[in-house]
Amino acid sequence: MLGVAAVPAVIQFVLMLFLPESPRWLYRKDEKAKAIAVLEQIYESGRLEEEVDLLASASMHEFQSNCTGSYLDIFRSKELRLAFCAGAGLQAFQQFTGINTVMYYSPTIVQMAGFTSNRSALLLSLIIAAMNASGTIVGIYLIDRCGRRRLALTSLAGVVLSLVILAMAFILQSSSSLCESLFSGSCQGTLGWFAVGGLALYIAFFSPGMGPVPWAVNSEIYPEAYRGMCGGMSATVNWISNLIVAQTFLSIVGWVGIGPTFLIIAGIAVMAFIFVALYVPETKGLSFEQVELLWKERAWGNQGSHESLLGTAP
Repeated sequence: MLGVAAVPAVIQFVLMLFLPESPRWLYRKDEKAKAIAVLEQIYESGRLEEEVDLLASASMHEFQSNCTGSYLDIFRSKELRLAFCAGAGLQAFQQFTGINTVMYYSPTIVQMAGFTSNRSALLLSLIIAAMNASGTIVGIYLIDRCGRRRLALTSLAGVVLSLVILAMAFILQSSSSLCESLFSGSCQGTLGWFAVGGLALYIAFFSPGMGPVPWAVNSEIYPEAYRGMCGGMSATVNWISNLIVAQTFLSIVGWVGIGPTFLIIAGIAVMAFIFVALYVPETKGLSFEQVELLWKERAWGNQGSHESLLGTAP
């Protein structure tokens, strides 16, 4: 079982041998022909010249500024702090809205829903995992058409709805008298499928939006000198949040029950929706320089935008 996990790693290793270097990195290393060749694989001829000009301008700006970032700068600079809070917040909410709870414990949840057979529980959890993979492919198609922010908001709205459905299924199941009055008789089988349907709906909404969007946004919202540091710190926030959720989910279920636990996660998803609506900008179609200017405008208003254009931004 453990050895099978090496198969995708080998496939990824082979495929990464064909992965080109970043055009910006190549341009900074004075390998301009290679940088343009990579851009030719990405952009159509009509946009290629514009992208090459942007790349040359950005490389000249980085050379003149000779900016080498430090971790303390991320918290000292207002615009960097805003960008990092948006990126790290997205990563934290990706985990606290319950995705890895569903993936780690889907067989347990399915059994709690009334499917006592281990075979049935594992089969249904495999179907849910397949839906997660398929939904991520849909997200690849939608992310540049709908935009990152809109896709995340739609995803979170569906996550809230599906978590409420899950919660109500388990709450009704635990209250047999209420369940029987609503469903006119035995309701365990009906609510079991209701819970599994809520799980499937959760994956259908989460995987195209809150699955890929936090990673895409974190690759776009930081200045060149801080992109690696901020991206790494945001990924750390993601895994720490993952650890917290994985270690506390079953304990919270033991304290308050699985239905109320899903209601708690639904409440967190509502908070995530508000966070994205207020603090995460749309980066679709923007260059790195435009995104950097966007954060300066948010931090300093029109003054920051004007000073940035003059090359004297704070």
